Amino acid sequence: MQLNVILMTMLLLEPQSWKDYELIDSGNFEKLERFGSYVVARPEPQAVWNKSLSDAEWERMANAYFKKDKGQKSGQDERGTWIKKKGMPEQWVVSYHYQNMALKMRLGLTSFKHVGLFPEQGENWNYINRVVKKMKTPQPKVLNLFAYTGGASIAAKASGADVTHVDSVKQVVTWSRENMELSGLNNIRWIVDDALKFVRREVKRGNKYNGIILDPPAYGRGPDGERWILEDNILELIQCCREMLDPEEGFLVLNLYSMGFSAIIAETLIHQTFGKDINLEMGELYLNDRFDKKLPLGVFCRFTNF
Repeated sequence: MQLNVILMTMLLLEPQSWKDYELIDSGNFEKLERFGSYVVARPEPQAVWNKSLSDAEWERMANAYFKKDKGQKSGQDERGTWIKKKGMPEQWVVSYHYQNMALKMRLGLTSFKHVGLFPEQGENWNYINRVVKKMKTPQPKVLNLFAYTGGASIAAKASGADVTHVDSVKQVVTWSRENMELSGLNNIRWIVDDALKFVRREVKRGNKYNGIILDPPAYGRGPDGERWILEDNILELIQCCREMLDPEEGFLVLNLYSMGFSAIIAETLIHQTFGKDINLEMGELYLNDRFDKKLPLGVFCRFTNF
């Protein structure tokens, strides 16, 4: 029997690119993070090891600590309450710099433990910046699906792209607009819609994009109650992306956060749909804490066709 060894590109955020973020410690299903001037502690289901700092140190350092509601199961949408120390604001702003790209993002303490960005995605923002800058197409068209608060959207816009941002939640689209304005940018196209319904229509219209960014959740709901289940819908979504992606000059970034999906699944899906004549990278996005513990935060698969 022949065994094939696949080498995955392991990506780590470069500290000089993300001075406003640090993973301080992780363990016991939690993570301790600094966003700008403030430190927050919140659940992290993949931190299955022990903390390196004591609970007392975590309590001392954290400006806000997320406490799950009783009866909540571990998962991405855990509800709870932030316990804040004096001086901890409900909202604040952080900056991100890479080469000539300068972004600002408003953060906030939400009831679902999130703060408004996924810091490991900084590596993908860098990739988007490099690829858009290399393109010969003037103002390449970029589509960001399941776009959340728009980190990738404003990264693409700051790099010179014409950006369409799609998310099913009106409130986070409004949040994304704030981030665009904070970053001194304008003219992103905002769409509140179910991602799969939107791309089906785009395929029928024959619309093409030079870049497509996908951050699908494991489960989700559209604005009219449409159900999204990753394993049921991802194949159709990727096939629609093949129809929409410019065959001469295009890129695609796929992120998967479900613990049941590996980078090899993403690679197989992409190769079967787009062929093997592409410049593909895949692997895990992760962050190091101060004690050199590597916290995995999703798999990625991304490529250019030029």
